[in-house]
Amino acid sequence: MEILGSGHEQVVFCSDAESGLRAVIAVHSTALGPALGGTRFYPYADEESAVADALRLSAAMSYKNSLAGLDLGGGKAVIIGDPRTDKTEALLRAYGRFVEALGGRYLTACDVGTSNADLDVVARETRFAHGRSEAYGGCGDSSVLTAYGVFLGMQAAAQHCWGSRSLAGRTVAVAGAGKVGSHLIGHLADDGADVVVTDVDPAAVERVRARHPQVRAVPDTATLIRTEHDVYSPNALGGALDPGTVAALPSRIVCGGANNQLATPDVAGQLRDRGILYAPDYLVNAGGVIQVEDERHGFSFARARSKADGIFDVALRVFRAADEEGVSPAVAADRLAEERIRSVGRLATIRLPG
Repeated sequence: MEILGSGHEQVVFCSDAESGLRAVIAVHSTALGPALGGTRFYPYADEESAVADALRLSAAMSYKNSLAGLDLGGGKAVIIGDPRTDKTEALLRAYGRFVEALGGRYLTACDVGTSNADLDVVARETRFAHGRSEAYGGCGDSSVLTAYGVFLGMQAAAQHCWGSRSLAGRTVAVAGAGKVGSHLIGHLADDGADVVVTDVDPAAVERVRARHPQVRAVPDTATLIRTEHDVYSPNALGGALDPGTVAALPSRIVCGGANNQLATPDVAGQLRDRGILYAPDYLVNAGGVIQVEDERHGFSFARARSKADGIFDVALRVFRAADEEGVSPAVAADRLAEERIRSVGRLATIRLPG
């Protein structure tokens, strides 16, 4: 997923010995605007692994932001360390100064290992931190619209496959009952779907079942995959869709909130060969970034949700293009994102007065 065959525009290494900060900021593309992407705080085995993750994730953000119709490019940052033991005010503020030093080319937000409260601290040193807590005028928990967008993408897939967007009477297998997964299950329950769920944390499953007693639980993902279902929804770790999983799935649709679901790019073709409609993750999980982006304009949840409604139509457009072009939806989505980057990004070459 490398835009138009070009590489990253900028990779910045950040180090502050006193606070212990070691971070990498990757700016993939600013063709559509400043590069927006979260900050991941993770105990990488080495610097090489951290750089690879930043490069991969920032490229995905360029595509996500483009398909979401945002005037934003793609970027990502990773902080090397254990967020449970290494995260301090000094470290977060040191990181904020590095973000500020980029002058707005990179806009940061939350990701794995960082929270709204962390971004409040980062924002004490930079104007370019978003995804802040509601107490500071931010958008709060972005998993709310992430899950909503996944639900809309699933409805679009149902419309494409079965002629009706309703999931009533369909069985949806949900892997992961964290923030996104639990919100998604709420939408599915309201729509009348039959839900089967699993999570590595039994307490997360129990919290879901306390709210939705009709939800069935299975002990692990291997069992979930073997359970008869119409839609498979990965909402936990990336790489969940590998050749073995795809071969075993009884699903007609795969649609979930996890990032980087395809273990390798050719898995998209394997899904298509099996007659399984894949809703590209960076398309359907864009509700969160839409929620975060709206913070730049003085956050309005109603406005952000209205923007996220567009995920349904874009997903339908991708599915139709995939059929017409004889390619997987992953390829069709890439092409649509790249075309917007080309056609809209080139407008910056039209000089304005001053």
